[in-house]
Amino acid sequence: MTGKHYVEDFRVPPGSHTRLSDFDPDFKGRHSKEKALAKIDALREKMDDLQQKLFAERKRSLLVCLQALDAGGKDGVVKHVIGSMNPDGCRVANFKEPTQEELAHDFLWRIEAQMPKRGEIAIFNRSHYEDVLVVRVHNLVPKAVWSQRYGQINDFERRHAANGTVILKFFLHISKDEQLKRFEQRLDDPAKRWKISESDYTEREYWDDYERAYDDVLAKCNAEQAPWFVIPANHKWFRDVAISEIIVATLESMNIQVPKPTVDLEEIRRKYHSALDEDKHAKAGHRRRGHAAHR
Repeated sequence: MTGKHYVEDFRVPPGSHTRLSDFDPDFKGRHSKEKALAKIDALREKMDDLQQKLFAERKRSLLVCLQALDAGGKDGVVKHVIGSMNPDGCRVANFKEPTQEELAHDFLWRIEAQMPKRGEIAIFNRSHYEDVLVVRVHNLVPKAVWSQRYGQINDFERRHAANGTVILKFFLHISKDEQLKRFEQRLDDPAKRWKISESDYTEREYWDDYERAYDDVLAKCNAEQAPWFVIPANHKWFRDVAISEIIVATLESMNIQVPKPTVDLEEIRRKYHSALDEDKHAKAGHRRRGHAAHR
């Protein structure tokens, strides 16, 4: 199966006490950048083909959750990995600071509305996990509230998995030094300066708190039907090839079946295409006679 080794290498084993510190964000495997970029192009073609088959089958769906600290590369994954798919059957949902309407509901209310329909792939740029991450780190709700959400998230994901949604959850793992380097690149790039905010820098003060919060997420919300993958992401090209391989491998493992035609193909061919062929032959004969007359 394509990418099977990355599925095994970066998947957090269910029931384990894996921590982010167990993963090297600078890891880049056996690939060179040049070979990885060529491989990504091939994987994008496979992904596009498999996504169209999933859309035709319309029995199951795929949810891809992207989580990372600031500058971790979520937008880059959407652009370079997911961007090859047909928008008819693939969409991106961004979960930023909740609106007043969203805050008036249960924290999963806004998530439920964005879950993929049968035949669809949905990519969550941030996700329901923000409510046990930023909410926890900044004490936005009491511990008695956010600590219950792990079980609620597990129930939510279990229910959707039982109804045909395959769930992949990726944490894009960068180092603190790499984050600062990417912030500096944004300062130097006029096209990316709009992304800069002072909170990007002040949030770095909570780096260790976020890592502890993610460690709990990996331990408490990592089931067989909704696994977490920690992707080394200091090298953007390696991040993209690893995620591409895992998504393609997952889609291949679903054994997607394109439905059989609901019409008689031979009758359609006889009724419409045979007449078209006759017309083509007639026009070709007319052209030949015209050329002969001018000789």
